[in-house]
Amino acid sequence: MDNVTPSALHSRRLIRWVAAFTGIVLGAYLALTPGGLLAKADMVGYAVCHRIPSHSFFVGGRQLPLCARCSGTFLGALTGLFGQAVVLKRRRDSGLPPIPIVILLVAFIGIMGADGLNSYLTLIPGAPYLYEPQQWLRIITGSLNGLTLSALIYPIFNLSFWRRPAPTPAVRNLRDVGILLLLEAAMVTLVMIGWTPLLFPLAVLSALGVLTMLTFVNTVLVMMATGWENRYQSLREAAPPLLLGFSLALLQVGAIDVLRYLATGTLNGFPGLS
Repeated sequence: MDNVTPSALHSRRLIRWVAAFTGIVLGAYLALTPGGLLAKADMVGYAVCHRIPSHSFFVGGRQLPLCARCSGTFLGALTGLFGQAVVLKRRRDSGLPPIPIVILLVAFIGIMGADGLNSYLTLIPGAPYLYEPQQWLRIITGSLNGLTLSALIYPIFNLSFWRRPAPTPAVRNLRDVGILLLLEAAMVTLVMIGWTPLLFPLAVLSALGVLTMLTFVNTVLVMMATGWENRYQSLREAAPPLLLGFSLALLQVGAIDVLRYLATGTLNGFPGLS
């Protein structure tokens, strides 16, 4: 395998077929979703988030594609992936974090779950809850969850993807966690300040966060199903599994959008919840 050229990894015919399939899926998504970049980003968010206005941030008077907690989760996951790959320069590291760090990351999920449960109880008349939900708590706890997801999915992707993955953890110690938390704090701040020029970047990055996480998971599943694991030395070589992973992500988003619309009759939030 060490001397295999990129063209020999996948036939040109396969690459063309996969590229054509991806083009059809992407074209169908762009044609069938409402017009405008922001509306298309909303449709990505609609597949994974309730999008209740009272639980969401507004930038420049417009609701973001994801609610506060989901904004934290998916923007946080995208930030975590960027932090590991670019800031920490762990390009091919495939080891899970040390056990103490894993425990801390799992605690982050628990914190988000506890805040989410408290928020849910406020929607039930007469149900007891601990405190009034706050948007800043939703996005912060969501970002902790997103950081955890990225720290677990990134090494699994590397382990399946690269021909020679590095066995070292992508997140190695508390210093790494601290750096990633600083990046998450910067992301949270950008959302919370609500500066109008940030609307398009935040909306696009929100949708990109959803599609990136789905693409990562789907690409791993594609490689496992086809026996393409541990074959690649560059992203260019891996066009077929990456494009198929992205295509599956778009198909999942589209299918959920259709099912949700048929069930609720609306493209915004849920009936009866504002």
